[in-house]
Amino acid sequence: MDAERLIATGRHALAESRTALDIVVEAWQAQALAQAIGSRLALCGPQELRSEARALGETVGGRGGVDGALRTGGPRAAQLTEVADARAALTALGVLLADVGIALVGVACATDEEGLYWQCIEAIDAADEAGDRVRGMLRRLAVREHERDRPPDAARGRAGPR
Repeated sequence: MDAERLIATGRHALAESRTALDIVVEAWQAQALAQAIGSRLALCGPQELRSEARALGETVGGRGGVDGALRTGGPRAAQLTEVADARAALTALGVLLADVGIALVGVACATDEEGLYWQCIEAIDAADEAGDRVRGMLRRLAVREHERDRPPDAARGRAGPR
């Protein structure tokens, strides 16, 4: 399944989450998807993204992974087959990670369970780190597109280096 469809599925599932555990599971799902997208882009994405994508693929989410896998039948990210449009996928992933962070803050503020609180804090940190990497990759894509669309020096009336 394409990255954008999986991200849309994740956003929908997060929006439909009604319990703290459901939100934590969806946070784990989003982190697993971010890792999968990072790994895919590190292998076959644009060259200028590969280093940052590799780092995204290596980010680690909170402790909810095992529970989330058992509860949902495994990570949605396992269905990832392609990242057809890197810019669109990274933009959507950034939105999903921001939504996850906001939802986790709500859970952390509402819980009296210390274990759940710290699990949320770890997952918030992981989502924030992944979001930073996604924004970095989007900046690199913007620079690449700007340079590609910019006419050569001679066409702009400059002679260029001599």
